[in-house]
Amino acid sequence: MDTRAGERRVSERPIRLGLVPITRTLWRLAGSCVLAAVLLAGLLFPLAGGFGFISNRAADAVDNVSAELVEGNVPAVSTMVDANGTPFAWLYEQRRFEVPSEKISNDMKLSLVSVEDKRFADHHGVDWQGTFRAFLTNTSGGQVSQGGSTIDQQYVKNYLLLVVAKTDAERRAATETTPARKIREIRMALTLDKRLTKDEILTRYLNLVPFGNGSYGIQDAAQTYFGVDAKDLNVPQSAMLAGMVQSSSKLNPYTNPTGVLERRNTVLDTLIQNVPNRADEYRKAKETALGVLPEPKSLPRGCIAANDRGFFCDYAMQYLNNSGISRDQLEKGGYLIRTTLDPAVQDQVRDSLAANTNPNLDDIAEVMNIVAPGQDSHPLLAMGSSRVYGLDANAHQTVQPQPYSMVGDGAGSIFKIFTTAAAMEKGLGINATLDVPATFQAKGMGNSGTPGCPAETYCVKNAGNYAGSMSVTQALATSPNTAFVKLIQAVGVSPTVDMAVRLGMRSYTQPGTSGHGAQSLADMIKDQNLGSFTLGPVAINPLELSNVAATLASSGKWCPPTPIKEVVDRSGKSVPLTQQACEQVVDPGLANTLANALSQDVVSGTAAGSAHAVGWNIPTSAKTGTTETHRSSAFLAFTNGFAGSSYIYGDTTTPGEICSFPLRNCGSGDLYGGNEPARTYLGAMKNVLDRFPPPALPPLDDKYVRGSNNSQIPDVIGMNQTEATSRLVAAGFQVSVTTQPGAAKGTVMNVSPNGSAIPGSVITLYVSDGSQIPAPAPNAPPAPVPGLPGITLPQLPPIPIPIPIPR
Repeated sequence: MDTRAGERRVSERPIRLGLVPITRTLWRLAGSCVLAAVLLAGLLFPLAGGFGFISNRAADAVDNVSAELVEGNVPAVSTMVDANGTPFAWLYEQRRFEVPSEKISNDMKLSLVSVEDKRFADHHGVDWQGTFRAFLTNTSGGQVSQGGSTIDQQYVKNYLLLVVAKTDAERRAATETTPARKIREIRMALTLDKRLTKDEILTRYLNLVPFGNGSYGIQDAAQTYFGVDAKDLNVPQSAMLAGMVQSSSKLNPYTNPTGVLERRNTVLDTLIQNVPNRADEYRKAKETALGVLPEPKSLPRGCIAANDRGFFCDYAMQYLNNSGISRDQLEKGGYLIRTTLDPAVQDQVRDSLAANTNPNLDDIAEVMNIVAPGQDSHPLLAMGSSRVYGLDANAHQTVQPQPYSMVGDGAGSIFKIFTTAAAMEKGLGINATLDVPATFQAKGMGNSGTPGCPAETYCVKNAGNYAGSMSVTQALATSPNTAFVKLIQAVGVSPTVDMAVRLGMRSYTQPGTSGHGAQSLADMIKDQNLGSFTLGPVAINPLELSNVAATLASSGKWCPPTPIKEVVDRSGKSVPLTQQACEQVVDPGLANTLANALSQDVVSGTAAGSAHAVGWNIPTSAKTGTTETHRSSAFLAFTNGFAGSSYIYGDTTTPGEICSFPLRNCGSGDLYGGNEPARTYLGAMKNVLDRFPPPALPPLDDKYVRGSNNSQIPDVIGMNQTEATSRLVAAGFQVSVTTQPGAAKGTVMNVSPNGSAIPGSVITLYVSDGSQIPAPAPNAPPAPVPGLPGITLPQLPPIPIPIPIPR
């Protein structure tokens, strides 16, 4: 059967009014006529004289709302999807999914018109016969028993209540039973009917009204109660939902199934009366059960539904807010938010975090972010925490923005990257040889608090034994502290801090991050000239640290880490976003050469053990870091396809030292970046390498391998002290002299650093003090024993004399 014919029949079969005895109602009839007159006058008041300014303003207010009604935007669910298009979060104020007319079943439309407004197709927004009948019935009966409202009027009323009203007073005004409200409603309904087709009005109405259990609109109602789409609703399902519109709070099939069944059958009775050629079908439908789901099907609101994607969801909302789409807009706008989240990478990050860090630890957390490098954007691929995202504190859950806020005690030696980059920018080459004393005192660079350390001096020692000198590449892989404290003294604290900010640690410039008033952390470190900055002892934003890796992997191109690929509005149009522009923050040759210098950490450096444990064997630039007190630790790594970091820290206001395997608070910490942080990162990414380009190190730039021309240290070994000093000063360096045992007194035996150095920095000459007796020629005769003529002894090898460590 053609249901459209049935729909037309609804408008052709009006329901007749019952008569009320005149003896009981005559005295009220005059009142009804007065109300009718008020209605008519109200409709005409903009044209009538005498109302003046007040009536004109009232008319303007009505016209403004009428224009909004015609526009018809209603709160709708915004859906956040991953890179594969799979939804993982729903943001809404009212759980509503708008659907076009063709995606609503005809049975649903027919049921609603039959029970709510059978003359819907014939009137022009107001059913005058029904309106006056309602006034007459309500007045004669002494109570409100009939509404007389058309679907147009109900749409107006619901729109004012659910969309326009923002306060409790406005919501009360939208539903008050007064002639004034009725007049406004009628005028708006008449305007609406002139501007929209009947099908448009009916579709908007079905997309607007509440259906109980947090459901708004027919699509969500169909899913909530039957688990089907609106286009697939059958006769009894449609009749039930049409009946619930009368009172979605009272007519709840889970708390009042009897009342809902009766109301559904009432709707079917109207269909039997108004569409007689389908009467048998409707009678049969009355014999069926409600058939609702065992419990209402709904979508959790907000990022809580995202589970392990919750941190990413929160960051995406913050990012969108900063880009011009507020949280309120997101919860009402019905946007499709296409994110950059790679579900395969995210799942591996989640699993590796769980494998290496107990999620039930309330005092220790590990976070990890993976960013894709690029010249135009740095898409955020994954974001996770060992803590479960949620609101149940008793289950160790949290919604704190751990992966993208300032947390922990610092990334430790990873900050040596910033010192190295600043030194390279000033002329240092990665082939330069750095001095690695066992201890070092950096004067004028703060105070370490170490007993015996002079005032205004930063005293530092190495964690372990190192050779007295090594190349920049070796130093980055094995991470001796003294070499880099000496280096930051030569480079300067300010250029090093600025380099950290340029490469990605942007939060350091924000006012108040120092913990001392409005001063930024960057300014505080510069003002106090803290040499300890190279050892990373300050809180970090883990996402920013991951983006540092992405900047280096992008040949020195910084871009904000973006979680958003595109936002599409409800009409299918892409929404423009305000985003920070990418910046070339260091020379590409510097970034690429530094990436090569960082390539030994997973081969022979501090992360080699974890790399071997997980079977990691691809070219990777990496750096580990641990704070001096073992209260936080990190691992940063990148290839040409992906970049990121993992970070473990004390997730409490009173963090303590952390021990490894398993992670726990302990009296004397032994956590290092090469332990759980490296294992978590490498373990996660090993399983998704096939999703990225074949890994390869970038090309070297000879300028940054050798160092700049004015950074080349003249070869002065073998010269006397005076000549060597003159050559170095002429080359633009300062000179410091240290004597050591040697045969030819006054001869330069070694220099540090060697190869290249920062122009103007101090070069240390190691000059012989003449204390060693030259060894005899290989075939020389035995030396006579002084004072014993004729007696000779074999020549004994010289006794080694310890070489003093230069300071």
